[in-house]
Amino acid sequence: MKIKSTILGLAALLLAGMVQAQEFKFPTDAALENKARELNAAYTDYMDSEQYIEAINPLYWLLVNVPDLNESLYQNGVIIYDAASKATTDEAQKRVYQDSVIALYNKRGEIYDNEKNWIENKAYYGYQYYKGDKDKLAGPIADFERAMELNGTINYQLTAAYFDLVYRNYAYHQAYTGEEILAIHDKINKMLDEAAAEGEDVSSQKGTLEQLLVAMELIDCDFIENTMGPKLAADPNNEVLADQIFKYSVQYKCFSSNAFLQALEIKDAKEPSFSTKQVIAMRYMQEDKTEQAEEMWSQALTLAENDAQKADAQMELSKIYAKQGKKSAARTAAKQAASLDPSRTSDIYSMIAGMYMNSFNDCKGGQSVIKDRAVFIAAYNAYQKAGDSAGMANARAQFPSKEEVFTEGKQVGETLSTGCWIGETVTLATRD
Repeated sequence: MKIKSTILGLAALLLAGMVQAQEFKFPTDAALENKARELNAAYTDYMDSEQYIEAINPLYWLLVNVPDLNESLYQNGVIIYDAASKATTDEAQKRVYQDSVIALYNKRGEIYDNEKNWIENKAYYGYQYYKGDKDKLAGPIADFERAMELNGTINYQLTAAYFDLVYRNYAYHQAYTGEEILAIHDKINKMLDEAAAEGEDVSSQKGTLEQLLVAMELIDCDFIENTMGPKLAADPNNEVLADQIFKYSVQYKCFSSNAFLQALEIKDAKEPSFSTKQVIAMRYMQEDKTEQAEEMWSQALTLAENDAQKADAQMELSKIYAKQGKKSAARTAAKQAASLDPSRTSDIYSMIAGMYMNSFNDCKGGQSVIKDRAVFIAAYNAYQKAGDSAGMANARAQFPSKEEVFTEGKQVGETLSTGCWIGETVTLATRD
C-alpha cells in the first residue's frame, strides 16, 4: 500500500540542523591540503551547478582521505547522492547511490555527536529507498524508532511513513504481534493528537494510519475477545490495554464481548461517568444480572448531568424493580421519570396501568368482587393519563357489573380503596 499523504515542507525538514561547522580540518601535509582544497571547491561547484553525478568523484576522494574535514561533507553528500540517484536510469547504480546516502549518515554518526539532529531525516530517506524491498525494511524502521528514542517523538508529517513500514514488515515477515502493532498505532496517534493540539492538520496522517490498520485485517471481535481479553484478565491493572480494548470494541462494534465489559469496568473505575455506568448496566441486564444492573443504574443516577439522563436512569430502575417484583418501587421510579421528562408520560402510565392489570390475582382477597376489581379501575385511570384508549377499554371490560354492585350494596360513584401495593382510592364504576 502506498502512503497517500504528501510530506509537506520536506526540503525544510531535511535541512533541519544542517548548519555547517565554522572550521575545516585540512591535512597538515601541504600536498594533501592543496588536494583537499581543490577537490572541496570542485565538488561544491558541481553541486551548485546541479551536476550531481560529476560532484561524486571529488566528494568521494574527500570522504575517503579526509573524512573529518567538515560536517558539510555529509550534509552536502546526502544532497548529491540523493540527487544522483534520481538522475540515473541505471537501477543498479541508483541503488548504489541510495545506499551511499545511508552510509553517509552512518559515517557522520561515527564522527559527529549530533545524531538526534538528523536521525529522522535518515529514516525518511530509508523509507523512500527501501519501502519496496522486504529485506531492507528493518533499517529505516530502526531509524524511526531511534529518532523517537532520542527526541521523544518524530515530525508528525513522517508518522504515516513509519507506520507504512510497520505495515509492510508485518505483511512480509509477521514481524509483530497484534498487540505490538496496536501499541505502535496508539503511540503514533498520541503524537498526532499532540500535533493537532498545537494547531496542525493531522487528518491526512490519521486517515492513512486507519487505512493501514484496516488493511492488516488484524482486529475483529474475535481478536478482541480471545487475544486481548485474556491478557487483560491476567493483568487487570493494565489501563493501556483496557483503553485499547474499549476503543477497538467501540470502533468494531464488539459490545457483547466479555473483554469489552471488563475494559469498560476498568475505565469506569478510573473515570466513572453516566455513560460508562449506563453501558455496564445494559450489559448486566443482557446477562440477567439484575442486582448488578440495579447498582449501576443507581450510581448512574448520581452521575447524571441533566434531567434527560436522570429520567433514563429512573426508567431503567423502574424496569428492574418490576422484574424483581418490587412493584411499588417500580411505580415510584417510573413516576419520577415522568416528572423529569414529561414526554415519557404516556409510556410510563401505560406501563403502570399494565402493572395494575397484572396484579389482580396477587391482590384479590376473594371476599368482595367490588374491592378485588378496584385494581382495574385504577388501571383504567392510569391508561387515561397515558391517553391509551385501547388500554382503557381493556381495563373497563374488567370493571364489576351493575348486578355485582347491587348485590354488595354498593353505589356507582362512591369511593373505595384498592388496597394491596397499589394503595389508590378510586371511584366505583361498572362495565355495563
